[in-house]
Amino acid sequence: MMHLSLEENYAISGPGTVPVGGRPQTRSMTEQEYNPSEGMTTMRKWLPLVTVCLGTFMLLVDVTIVNVALPRMVSGLHASFGSVQWVVDAYALTLAALVLGAGSIADLAGHRAVYVAGLALFAVSSFACGIAPNTGVLVGARAVQGIGAAAMFATTFALINSNYAGRDRGTAFGLWGAVAGASAAVGPILGGLLTETISWRWIFFVNLPVSIVAIVLCLRVLKDAHAPRKGRVDVWGMATFTVAAAAATYALIRANEDGWSNGGTWVMLAASAVGLAVFVAIERVTDHAMLDLELLRRRSFVGVLVGGLLMTFAAFSAFTYTSIWLQSVLGLSPIEAGLTGLPLSAMAFAVSASIGRFLHGGNAARFIGLGLLFIGAGGLVGGVLVHGTATWTALVPGFLLIGIGVGLSTPTLGSAATAAVPPERGGMAAGAVNTMRQLGFAFGIAALGGVFTARANGVLAAHGVPSSATAARAVAGGQAPALLGLAPSRAARQATDAAIHASAVAGVQSALLATGAVGILAGVLVLILTRPATSTPEPTPEPTPEPAGNEIRPQQSLA
Repeated sequence: MMHLSLEENYAISGPGTVPVGGRPQTRSMTEQEYNPSEGMTTMRKWLPLVTVCLGTFMLLVDVTIVNVALPRMVSGLHASFGSVQWVVDAYALTLAALVLGAGSIADLAGHRAVYVAGLALFAVSSFACGIAPNTGVLVGARAVQGIGAAAMFATTFALINSNYAGRDRGTAFGLWGAVAGASAAVGPILGGLLTETISWRWIFFVNLPVSIVAIVLCLRVLKDAHAPRKGRVDVWGMATFTVAAAAATYALIRANEDGWSNGGTWVMLAASAVGLAVFVAIERVTDHAMLDLELLRRRSFVGVLVGGLLMTFAAFSAFTYTSIWLQSVLGLSPIEAGLTGLPLSAMAFAVSASIGRFLHGGNAARFIGLGLLFIGAGGLVGGVLVHGTATWTALVPGFLLIGIGVGLSTPTLGSAATAAVPPERGGMAAGAVNTMRQLGFAFGIAALGGVFTARANGVLAAHGVPSSATAARAVAGGQAPALLGLAPSRAARQATDAAIHASAVAGVQSALLATGAVGILAGVLVLILTRPATSTPEPTPEPTPEPAGNEIRPQQSLA
């Protein structure tokens, strides 16, 4: 039997992809002979990608689709804004905390089986969200929806690898990245349309037909080249990592709402640190680890993880505060505010779709660093243009640059993550990088909330607004209209309105500049980590001097 070479074994190669132990890993006969592109029509060849992209689109849109519907939920469920806010947070928390565990389970149970289960759970929980009679049921259903999303998100990269090879695989990752990059901007637009034209409940009901179509396609056209393998689930590792990730996410949410002086925030941060330490200790001693810590010895894989964490931080976390500025200060509708992100979405889609054919080369991972540099440049440009009496148009040039960066980096995260590990670790790699992406988004929102509030506080204090710190938190939380209502006279309202406008634009400017700095620094770091390893040439042996005439020559071997 002819074994694949190292280059053939990893169709998408990158720096640092030599398997653990330094020896090429051979695949089974099924994997070696499997070529999903042979004998397929063009339409049928891309149906597996459509199937994966449907799930990806749903789970990423649902991260942002709820934001514009929160006011309607408050009135429809007769609830407070704080309690309804957990409709967003519960989904993000479970998705971030469980995606790595889902990837580990997928490596054991099979990637396609876990993907189908995730789709089914996502559909059922979406229906429960749509009929929820109160916030308690709605928040609980959203948490279950996050579990289904984690199962889908953890298996997408491995399934693309199973269904495509060579140049087709690069194209597939590019198109998948285009869908993923565009989903964040599409969410608010779709949510605004459904909420204003039908009902907020339809932002959940719309998932049902899409899920059904995706499940049918999955069972008919999706292949899983990686057969399920026997093994045990790392229950304790999964539990401790989930506690660590959930506690960190919850702490950041609390910090964003109540400030860093809140005691509960620090208790949860301490719990996260303890959970992470216990998780590392367990993974070092168990023989069925959820995360093989040896993978962290691979410089290129670490670079991909850093890229995933800081890409979502720099590219998407400022959207929360630009949206607040556009809606609560400039008076744009939810649909209008969502449409401002179309330049980013369109550029990300176009770039991701066009670079797919390049993602089968050995330097594909370096697209991540290049993309981060574009994202950083976009943040800096936005920070320069958004000032004084700026309107939504000041965001467009920066969004275009960020869209280029997202288009370069998003598909490359998938291909680089799976290329940097052995094939049987594909689900683990996908889970790890997607966990970092979600945590980067949560970290970014929390960190930029502090940046926005601190800058707004300074501006409000300079304008003589009483209780400027409280007022700054209200502006950051989208409560600017309520502040205007507290003004005792027309002159006071005018002065307060001017102060609010100045503080909001200053907060957005600071947030954009912060993401720009993070993007530039992250791009440089990722380029260093993913640079090709330099091999030291073997020294050339010095020629043996000819023996003198009277010396005895050594007998030459005929071998």
